[in-house]
Amino acid sequence: MSRRCAFAPGSIGNVGPGFDVLGLAVEGIGDRVTLSLLNGPAVIDDVSGRDADLIPRDPAKNSASIAAVAWLRAHGDVRNPAMTIEKGLPLAGGMGGSAASSVAGAFAAALASGVNAPSSNEVIAAALEGEAAVAGQHLDNIAASALGGLTISRSVHPIDVVAVRVAAPWWVALVTPAVRIQTKEAREILPHESDRATWVQQMANTTALAYAFATGDAELLRRSLDDRYAEPRRAALIPNFHDVKEAALLTGALGCSISGSGPTIFAIAIEERSARRCAEAMQHALTDVTSTSHVGAIANRGVRAA
Repeated sequence: MSRRCAFAPGSIGNVGPGFDVLGLAVEGIGDRVTLSLLNGPAVIDDVSGRDADLIPRDPAKNSASIAAVAWLRAHGDVRNPAMTIEKGLPLAGGMGGSAASSVAGAFAAALASGVNAPSSNEVIAAALEGEAAVAGQHLDNIAASALGGLTISRSVHPIDVVAVRVAAPWWVALVTPAVRIQTKEAREILPHESDRATWVQQMANTTALAYAFATGDAELLRRSLDDRYAEPRRAALIPNFHDVKEAALLTGALGCSISGSGPTIFAIAIEERSARRCAEAMQHALTDVTSTSHVGAIANRGVRAA
C-alpha cells in the first residue's frame, strides 16, 4: 500500500485590492498531508500541529479528505484515502489553511494513485471541492498554494488561473492576532455592488499590483497595494488594524493589508531584515493583544511531494 506525502504552502488571499483574484504563496509555512489508499471507507488517522483540535476528523467534513476523494473520483478511482494531516496554518486565520490542506490532499491522492506529475488544473479542481465545503468557491488561496508565486484567478468555472513569477526577492511579514474570523462571515459583510469610481480604482490597483510583482517595481507596488473594497469594511474585525498597518508602513513596508478574510495582516518588504523589523513593529502595535508572526520569502514553488 503506497503511502505518499504532499506539502502545500500557505498564502495571502486578495493581496490587497485583488479580491478573489490575486493570491501570493509564502515560504516556510503550510500544511502537510500523508495519505494511502484503502478499499474501505475514508479515514483520518491523525491531525497534529496548529489548531489541530479544531480540525474535523469526519472525512466528509474535512477539506483535505474531500479534495482527495474528489481527485480520485475524477480519475475513476473508487478507493478512499487514509490520511494524517500536519497543520502549519491556523484555522480561520486568513492564511489559506483550508486551501493548503485541500491542495495537499488532492496532490497526495494523485501521488498515492501513481500519478507523479498531476495536472495543476486537475489538482485545483479537486481542491476547490474541499475549499468550497469550508469557505465557498474561490480560487485565490488555492491557486497560490498549487502554483506558488503570485497567481491570478481569472475564472472559477471553467478554471482559468495564471501563475506570475515574481521578479524581485521580496519578503513577507505576517502577524496574526489571537482572534478568529470565519471566511463565510467576513464575506457576508461585503456589499454585492460598488460605485463606479471605487470599482475603476480597484481594477486599476489590482492590474498595477500584478504588473509590479511581475516586473519587480517596488514603487508601483507601494502605490497600488490599496484595497478600497474589503479592507475598509473588515478592518473593524481586527484589533488595532490601523495602528498595525501604520507601524508596518513607517518601518519601511512597501504595502500592508489584510490577508484574506483576516485576522492575519501582511506586509511586503524589500528583503528579510526589513520584513523582520516590520513584523516586530506590527506585533508591538497590537499592544495588549496576543499575536503570532511569521516572516518568509515569497514561495516560488507551490504544492510538492514531501
